[in-house]
Amino acid sequence: MSEADSPPAQSPFAIPIFRAVWFASLASNFGGLIQSVGAAWMMTSLSASPQLVALVPASTTLPIMLLSLWAGAVADNIDRRLVMLACQLFMLVVSALLALFAWEGLLTPWSLLAFTFLVGCATAINLPAWQASVGDMVSRSQLPSAVALNSMGFNLARSVGPALGGVIVAAAGAAAAFLTNALSYIGLSIVLLRWRPERAPQLLPRERLGVAMRAGLRYVSMSPKIQLVLLRGAAFGIGASAVSALMPLVARDILGGDALTFGLLSGAFGIGAVLGALSSGRLRQRYSIETIVRSAALALALGTAIAASTGWLAVALAGLMLCGAGWVIALSTFNVSVQMSAPRWVLARAVALYQMMTFGGMALGAWLFGWLAEHYGVATSLHIAAGTQIAAAAIGLLRPLSETGDENLDLLNRWQEPQTAVPIEPRSGPVVVTIEYRIPSGSVVPFLAAMSERRRIRRRDGAHGWSLLRDLADPELWIERYHVSTWLDYVRHNSRRTIADLANWDALAALHHGSDPPVVHRMLERQTGSLPIGRMPDVREMGDPMTDPTRSS
Repeated sequence: MSEADSPPAQSPFAIPIFRAVWFASLASNFGGLIQSVGAAWMMTSLSASPQLVALVPASTTLPIMLLSLWAGAVADNIDRRLVMLACQLFMLVVSALLALFAWEGLLTPWSLLAFTFLVGCATAINLPAWQASVGDMVSRSQLPSAVALNSMGFNLARSVGPALGGVIVAAAGAAAAFLTNALSYIGLSIVLLRWRPERAPQLLPRERLGVAMRAGLRYVSMSPKIQLVLLRGAAFGIGASAVSALMPLVARDILGGDALTFGLLSGAFGIGAVLGALSSGRLRQRYSIETIVRSAALALALGTAIAASTGWLAVALAGLMLCGAGWVIALSTFNVSVQMSAPRWVLARAVALYQMMTFGGMALGAWLFGWLAEHYGVATSLHIAAGTQIAAAAIGLLRPLSETGDENLDLLNRWQEPQTAVPIEPRSGPVVVTIEYRIPSGSVVPFLAAMSERRRIRRRDGAHGWSLLRDLADPELWIERYHVSTWLDYVRHNSRRTIADLANWDALAALHHGSDPPVVHRMLERQTGSLPIGRMPDVREMGDPMTDPTRSS
């Protein structure tokens, strides 16, 4: 029995591998934040351009938007542990080279941005694998607590890491900060090397990455619960971005402080985030997901308005703590909702799309509220951001988030590949499938309702060209028809059926009339040629079945 299948413990920390990865990740997060301080300070010494200084954090977050979906497809098709390990080792090497260049005085503004961009690329590839691997470490019932603990770990580092980075840079220079970050990857790399998770046997060949990316987009587009989380995550990210993007200006322009004031505000935000993560478990036990997210968004809006309205440091610190708590509670709830709404085969891609939407919203919001702050002032911009966050919370009145955890998304694993009388290869196709049902006239309405859900499931799992037909000569005969590109796609499509989907299959079986089950026909679509009558085509005219999947037989 794997660790993920073991009886639920009181806390994910009771599972050794989760505990080891959590503490190693905490050290790595500290290193990353220390390096971010070192890179920002180094850029100020290399260039006086505010735009180049602003590009340092952008160079690490831009790859998350650009690479997340591709990285999710990689994480769903390759051993996630190996993906994470490769990313950690790559970031170790890049950070070590960055430290060497800084020590030797070889850095230029653009080479510094290149190094930080490379670290950002590895981070973008690592994130979906890391998020999806949590389910390999803990049971499904522990997943919400595990996600909250991961958020708490990051924000714990965020509350202390920048201050520690400032001390290291002041005492030993930016090169020491870069070297500290390089060393921080060693612990997590060792933990990943020692971890040996149990893997289900790989019965089907891996999807090509382009196909896998399209499959992830298709699954999310046909999953209303996940779509709604993506919408709410993007809306939340737009309003939430202002408080972190404008925090230095709050310290300087509203409070009249310096770098120490900025550090205190950052620490207050991080402390609030830690407190929010610690309370999220109790909140989930007492309130619905929609109530939690809406309340968190309103708390962040209130904290943003407080930070914009006061010249008192103590009051601003309280507002930032409220912002941090609302931030982590909402984002961890979104994350859990996505992970609980997607089966394992597509989980990393679903998480990646959520990250793309949320980070995209944050990037748009940071640009928008930065522009507003430049033209109308920091306080006005923050007040508008607070109003935007209230509007994002109000979306829940029209489109409330659904509860998660009530569906079993484990693979059903009952379907077996049928034997065919016609020789067939994995690339043979296109394949057309028809299923004949006999439905009495009194059952047509519930049958159509069940078929609406069946259409969504079919298309979500890879079918296309779905249609439902009724025989004009036999009113009880209904035919479900759909296409898949190849026989391998047909096998993969049926292998993706989950236990939750079984309810739809059972409903249709109960509506079907007759002692025999519905009749299934699996057919290859063939094309006719324009050959002279009476002459049989030779092999060259038919195409080689091994190389031409549209003509194989």
